[in-house]
Amino acid sequence: MTTDTTTTPAESPQGDGDVLVDVQGIKVHFPITKGIVFDKVVGHVYAVDGVDLQIRRGETYGLVGESGCGKSTLGRAILHLEPPTDGTVTFDGKPISTLKGEELRRRRKDLQMVFQDPMGSLDPRQSVEALLVEGMKAHGIVKDEKEAAPRLKQLLADVGLPPVALKKYPHEFSGGQRQRIGIARALSVDPELIVADEPVSALDVSVQAQVINLMSDLQQEYGLTYLVIAHDLAVVRHISDRVGVMYLGGIVEEADADDLYAAPLHPYTRALLSAVPVPDPLVEDAREQILLSGDLPSPANPPSGCRFHTRCPWKQETRCDTERPELRLVETDGAGTGHKVACHWAEQIESGEIQPHRVEAQVDDTGAAIAAEAEAQRLTEDLPFA
Repeated sequence: MTTDTTTTPAESPQGDGDVLVDVQGIKVHFPITKGIVFDKVVGHVYAVDGVDLQIRRGETYGLVGESGCGKSTLGRAILHLEPPTDGTVTFDGKPISTLKGEELRRRRKDLQMVFQDPMGSLDPRQSVEALLVEGMKAHGIVKDEKEAAPRLKQLLADVGLPPVALKKYPHEFSGGQRQRIGIARALSVDPELIVADEPVSALDVSVQAQVINLMSDLQQEYGLTYLVIAHDLAVVRHISDRVGVMYLGGIVEEADADDLYAAPLHPYTRALLSAVPVPDPLVEDAREQILLSGDLPSPANPPSGCRFHTRCPWKQETRCDTERPELRLVETDGAGTGHKVACHWAEQIESGEIQPHRVEAQVDDTGAAIAAEAEAQRLTEDLPFA
């Protein structure tokens, strides 16, 4: 195994010309405030804390991690639905993180989102026709429903719904059908990038594969680029070209999907993949099982150094708790190019030079205490005093 230095987007195998979305140093920090008359900032929730990410044109980038790691916030920050605290987002060579007002509204045509809860993201008072036409009229694609009629029928056919669905309302459909409507709404304005935030997690298992296959077919037909956010590693593996693993506000590993699943390098990725059941009992009994101790630390008070060191079975006495590792390019036997990992000891762990050891669970409720104090203060302010 050899180690290389961290690469820039220009050094990637596909080159700069294929990069559609370029995220550099993006941060999203939510203030924690308290006060009776004037709110005072007493801390921050570091939901996303310094992420570099490139999504190439026409690919599907899968973003995985456990609940609370910041992956949904990162997706919303890329679309400017959540204004970033710091960093830049460049779309098709043009910055969008600084856009406001009318310029931002016009740019939203190219960036759309498919939300996790289809019922919550669709207006129950509008018919499917009104839901689809609204965005098309807002961006000047059509003037009225009559002009939009051929386009609407084609959209419904593309997502597998009959034309009669146009006159129905969201409550008249199943969960899978509502998600198809959400996908059709995203497609209605001819976007280049679609951020799909847990697109199938709210659906029955029998329907999940249908929606995932539909998204793959639509990508080929419309030339789409996807950012798929999910916690289901099987879904991500099926649909993604590249995968990024996120932990407590940062990317800890990134690689082509096949390379990452075949040879995970970061201890956190190893633990995630070891939790995925294998349908062969002999393989299941023989493979490595990694059980992490403790819960995800509070994003209001993240650990110093490597943020995974409080739960890492390969933690070392030096560097791990004092120095935050950079996401760097490594080359391993059997792994392809472009495999990045944020771990000081990735090479030694891969070679077996460093062996796992037991980690005592650490309880850190500082961030939770700050948030609880602020919430108690807010509730006190709402009480009616005589």
